[in-house]
Amino acid sequence: MPPNSWTSWPLRESLSREGVSGARLWIGRSVRIAVVAGLVWTTLVGPAFTGWRLMALCTGVAVTVLAFRGFFRATLAHHLWPSIGLFAVLVAGALGFAYMGARTPATVLWCACAVIAMERLPLSVAVPCSATALSGYAALNHDHWWATAATAVGLGLAGCVVRLDAEARGNTQRMLAQERAARKAESESAALTERGRIAREIHDVLAHSLSAQLVHLEAARLLIQRSTDLEADRARLLERVTACRGMAREGLDGTREALSALRGEMIPVEDFLRRLTAAEGARLDVAGTARVVPAEAGLAVRRVAQEALTNVRKHAPGARVSVRLEYAADGIGLEVRDSGGRGTPGDLAESGSGYGLLGMRERAELLGGTLESGPDEGGFVVRLRVPA
Repeated sequence: MPPNSWTSWPLRESLSREGVSGARLWIGRSVRIAVVAGLVWTTLVGPAFTGWRLMALCTGVAVTVLAFRGFFRATLAHHLWPSIGLFAVLVAGALGFAYMGARTPATVLWCACAVIAMERLPLSVAVPCSATALSGYAALNHDHWWATAATAVGLGLAGCVVRLDAEARGNTQRMLAQERAARKAESESAALTERGRIAREIHDVLAHSLSAQLVHLEAARLLIQRSTDLEADRARLLERVTACRGMAREGLDGTREALSALRGEMIPVEDFLRRLTAAEGARLDVAGTARVVPAEAGLAVRRVAQEALTNVRKHAPGARVSVRLEYAADGIGLEVRDSGGRGTPGDLAESGSGYGLLGMRERAELLGGTLESGPDEGGFVVRLRVPA
């Protein structure tokens, strides 16, 4: 047996009533009350206890009950010396009962002390305390020596069984508490992960669309405010409003796609990219054998493609764009390459929060993938690879 098992206390869950059913608690209380009441009654009705002896016996019973309560609380708090002191009070109380001639209460008290010492104290203390209580019982008992020895051994074994039962219950309660804590932490982590996912979806779907709309609306406001001939500027105003409407429609479509993705209702990645590149006038190349990819990986490819094409529209208007989707054995890759814009960036270049590439990189890293971006051959390239 490991040394620390001799010096360590039983678990607090073992010493408390935690995990004990209500029926078991009430049965135990009823048995204790019945035993105490029976002992007191059989002792008090005898002719030997009158006057001061009766008063002393009642006082001893009250002190014993209080000592038991204090012993249970001290052991529950793992206070060693108070526990030993209260145990000594209980043993002394048994000696007092025996001296006064109340042999039955003394015997029951010594036996109870032997059992509870084994149940509630560290073994290095429980064994000598239990042996002390059993020695008092053996000295008081006048039966045959073999009957006394068998009873003492049986009481010691009963204390060991009670201790093992309490430790098993305590270990079960501790494991249940740890499992509840783990489940709570897991649910909180899942909630935080889902919140982060929704936040990324909100940014990726709506941020650029709304910021671009704000740019066009602000330009239209300034045009109305500064114009001296609204009829002459009608075409420019109509162009701004039309652009806002188109971006609002794109944002609405993107929101619907995000909601479908959050519900797990997504079209295949390749079909999505074909629609996206057709709408943006880009060329799509597919390499490898098409297959179903995990939802998170497919969502990352969708969002990176949208972000990269949005950046081309903002910073390199008029550029030729090629998109390459590659199904690899250990993952899926995406490459968005533009040839460099033939025009100058317009108002859209100032829209957005400036964290698009950073958000794409974080999305890839969360999935164990990589994202690279930078100038390449006179244009700009974005490469994504995620496990799938």
